[in-house]
Amino acid sequence: MCSEGSLRALENLMTEFFHSCTTNERKREIEELLNNFAQQAGAWRHCLFFLSSTRNEYVMMYSLTVFENLVNKMWIGLASQDKMEIRSCLPKLLLAQHKNVPYFIRNKLCKVIVDIGRQDWPMFYHDFFSNTLQLIQTPALAPLGLVMLKTTSEELACPREDLCVARKEELRKLLLEQVPTVLGLLTGILETYWDKHSVIASTPPPSPTSGESGLLGSLFQGSQYSKLLCQPMAALDNDCHQLCCLVLECLAHLFSWIPLSTSITPTLLASIFHFARFGCDLRTKSGSTKVDRARLGVLAMTCINELVSKNCVPMDFEEYLLRMFQQTFFLLQRLTRENNAHTVKSRLQELDESYLEKFTDFLRLFVSVHLRRIESSPQFPVVEFLALLFKYTFNQPTHEGYFACLDIWSVFLDFLTTKIKSRLADRESVLNRYKDALVLLLREVLNRIQFRYNQAQLEELDDEVLDDDQQTEWQRYLRQSLEVVAKVMELLPSHAFSTLFPVLQENLEVYLGLQQFIVTSSGRSLNITAENDCRRLHCSLRDLSSLLQAIGRLAEYFIGEVFAARFTDALAVVERLVEVTCYGSRTTLYDLETAVPSVLKPDLSDVHAQALAALQAYSHWLAQFYSEVHSQNQSQFINLITSAVDAGSPLISAKVPEKLLLSACHLMVSITSTVRPVFLVSLPAVQNIFNSITTENQSHRLPQEAHILVCRSLSNMLLLTWPNLPDSEQQWHTRSSSHASLLAALTREYRDLRGTVNVTHRQPNLDNVKAVIQQTLPVLKDIVDSISSESTKSRQICYQSLQESVQVSLSLFPVFIQQADVTDEMLAFFLTLFQALRVQMGVAFTGQILQTFLSMFTREQLAASILHEGSAGCRVVQKFLKILQVVVQEPGQAFKPFLPSILSLCMEQVYPVVAERPSPDVKAEMFELLYQILHQNWRYFFKTSILTTVQKGAAEDTMENEPQFTATMQAFGQSFLQPDIHIFKQNLSYLESLNSKHKLYHRKLFRTSMLFHFINVLLQVLLHKSHDLLQEEIILAVYNMASVDFDAFYSVFMPQFLNGCHGVDSSQRGVLARNFKPEQDLPSFTQSVHRLVNDLRYYRLCNSSLPTGTIKL
Repeated sequence: MCSEGSLRALENLMTEFFHSCTTNERKREIEELLNNFAQQAGAWRHCLFFLSSTRNEYVMMYSLTVFENLVNKMWIGLASQDKMEIRSCLPKLLLAQHKNVPYFIRNKLCKVIVDIGRQDWPMFYHDFFSNTLQLIQTPALAPLGLVMLKTTSEELACPREDLCVARKEELRKLLLEQVPTVLGLLTGILETYWDKHSVIASTPPPSPTSGESGLLGSLFQGSQYSKLLCQPMAALDNDCHQLCCLVLECLAHLFSWIPLSTSITPTLLASIFHFARFGCDLRTKSGSTKVDRARLGVLAMTCINELVSKNCVPMDFEEYLLRMFQQTFFLLQRLTRENNAHTVKSRLQELDESYLEKFTDFLRLFVSVHLRRIESSPQFPVVEFLALLFKYTFNQPTHEGYFACLDIWSVFLDFLTTKIKSRLADRESVLNRYKDALVLLLREVLNRIQFRYNQAQLEELDDEVLDDDQQTEWQRYLRQSLEVVAKVMELLPSHAFSTLFPVLQENLEVYLGLQQFIVTSSGRSLNITAENDCRRLHCSLRDLSSLLQAIGRLAEYFIGEVFAARFTDALAVVERLVEVTCYGSRTTLYDLETAVPSVLKPDLSDVHAQALAALQAYSHWLAQFYSEVHSQNQSQFINLITSAVDAGSPLISAKVPEKLLLSACHLMVSITSTVRPVFLVSLPAVQNIFNSITTENQSHRLPQEAHILVCRSLSNMLLLTWPNLPDSEQQWHTRSSSHASLLAALTREYRDLRGTVNVTHRQPNLDNVKAVIQQTLPVLKDIVDSISSESTKSRQICYQSLQESVQVSLSLFPVFIQQADVTDEMLAFFLTLFQALRVQMGVAFTGQILQTFLSMFTREQLAASILHEGSAGCRVVQKFLKILQVVVQEPGQAFKPFLPSILSLCMEQVYPVVAERPSPDVKAEMFELLYQILHQNWRYFFKTSILTTVQKGAAEDTMENEPQFTATMQAFGQSFLQPDIHIFKQNLSYLESLNSKHKLYHRKLFRTSMLFHFINVLLQVLLHKSHDLLQEEIILAVYNMASVDFDAFYSVFMPQFLNGCHGVDSSQRGVLARNFKPEQDLPSFTQSVHRLVNDLRYYRLCNSSLPTGTIKL
């Protein structure tokens, strides 16, 4: 009666807990009560009664949770008599109740029984697995047996960490012994149900030794498999369908962990493929619904994909693999079969989306993992396979499906490219084998990006919303298509070009013919107004835009070794692009009034921008052309460059649409930085740009991005070395004075600030000053950035022109130290100066700048900046630390005097502020600075002369600045206790780097007072599983530290470490110590660490049972 009363009370509590009116406070009270009840000794007996006596699902679930907790956390401490009773009662309960309880209760009960098996099988629960097999063989109980089998596979093959390593290994071994029996049983069920429900009895599949030599050779001539797979589909009733689904689910999980072996028989494979057919053909009349049949197909394909995803294929399994591919290609044939009633596309549209996804996954795995293994086999008709893949790809019902298939083609083209590069001798024969497929692929992909052939689908693509990669759906579609086009171009250059260029020419004719439709009677407008004509023009312009991007994408295939061979084609392209861009700029089509302005105006602008971008893509070809003809007749080259500049220069105006303006600016940058013609600066169009930029005022000023690009182009013309000319002909003197004039004009307003802004009497309104700073400094930063890797002469001239502006910046810096947005801009400029021009600035001036910064960044200033994470203040501190990184990396003695103050700034000012807060960005820069100080200035800490090293026994280090070194190491150690995984990874790599370059772990100070602390911290991190993604890196670092003195590690550190481990008893410590073998090679050491971590966590889990008390409900 007591139990009855408890059950009623529990039911009431559960109902109250899940009632919508119950408050959170009351829920917490109930939860605490239930938890306390679960912890008391013998609670499981009550729960057994509850399970057999209640129909309340909440009560059942609670009772099973109590059992689950008992088995997984308290089993070791339970009396053996109690364990025996539970092992006996729960399976009986399952057999009695499995049909009357909801499926989730049944599954939970199965899991509890499996958890017991995981602990006790085979020693104390010898019939655990045989009971499951018996259930599967009993027709009425087979579904229950299969649920048990799947749960066993999930919980025992890949157990969680609540088992010791020895037990995990034992379980896997035990399960592997059972695999042949289990697979035999499952094969039998699938065969039986297929045969029983087939309209015509199946022909048995041939055995693996039946000598079927042409495994795939007869693929398309109707082999035995052809007959087998073309039989009518089995008509399954609902129960059979459910059972077959369970079998396939079990197989999918088993295949995820068992190795490929002959246990996976041809008969089993054939049975799985029978069920994979259910996904191919959903129109067959049968007792099951379309969704049910698709589910069978999806599960069968999941099994196949689990097998195909394994890269390690034993020799004796390769024949089975061929057989699998043969059977899958019958399915592919079925999927892409055309008949009078259905096109391929409509067939694929009818199929279940998940089935198609699985099938595409199979094709991807086959091409990426196994094609190299099978492609050269005479039994494998690879060309016919590609024909089927082609039909499958270009009849996909969804965009995502099409993208996935394009990825497969990309993998295939990469495979082919690699194969040809490694076998140059028979390049032609390999290419000829695939040429027809590649030609078809290229033509179809090009058709798919054109509205002319594919308007309905292309109009569905979104061109406004950006995805995670900052591209729209349309841009992604075009980019993926053009990548395939480019890969075909690499394999078949002349053919690809002769396919693409005529299509481009055709669309260009329409564009170039628009001039005749321009009317100027009442403003300039385009005289095309009929709706149909506007639509056709819109489609043609969109296609032209895409084809221009395609021709630009192919630019890389005309340069280098093939320049001469493909010169004529490339010249034709560049001449055509120059003609088109000149035409666009001359007719200013982007400025016309049109009948459908919201559509045609952007179209015209986009074509013009894409033509400029395509021409820009050929700048490397133009540079090679320039170097090839520099000593011969240059008129052709000069005409191309002059025309290109003439096309771009009129667009450099604030009145032009920004997309077009930026395309023109980027073209100018490429001509000045990549091609670098001598005559460029003398062209009238360039002179016009100089004049407009140096005299522009605020009302006509270009948008900032465009302004920066134009200034970079003008600076490049004067600073960059001209190709093909000796130093004596570079006209440095003239160019130097021109550059000084250019920068004087660009910085006029900025330099005038020096006298107007005063540090002591701060003006209340500095907005105008801020505007000038924020307009000028990005331009100067960009100019310096663009010459950072150029010749010394270029950098000298640049610094001479900038000198005054740099001094102005330094004098303004203290004024704006409180205004993070301005300081951010200034430090970005100074960082670039330090990176590119520190030699030109000279030691004295660099030291002055550094001294100014160090005095301005007080602890209060740094704290105020860092406290607002992600703010401009944080960015300021980051840039300041980056500048210091550049300084400490400078070779020689010039900046060594600054080391103490830089170290002190780091350890006494920045570190205390960031130590206890996330500040990931500032921390990352600070630790990089500490690493660079140690790495580049090792002798600042360790003074080891060559003489002492040579002398016998002089391995002891002479330490200097020991307190700073110790503080730095402590900061690194502290960072390993923080949750930030990026800082952890970065700092671990820094320590490893210092060890490989300077033997950090071997230094006496580190070895004697820090080494064991670091190993301890890293092992604790592994135990807490807080940084599991870095397991390999952490274990490698522990190994490198331990290898400094393995004897001390095993004899001193490990006993200390184990004695300090709480939550384990002395006998468990003894087992852990014995299992950690004193190995000195990395693989064995790694295995020992994994075992130690796993088993220590397992022992703690076992020992953490809470004290019991008696709580009554």
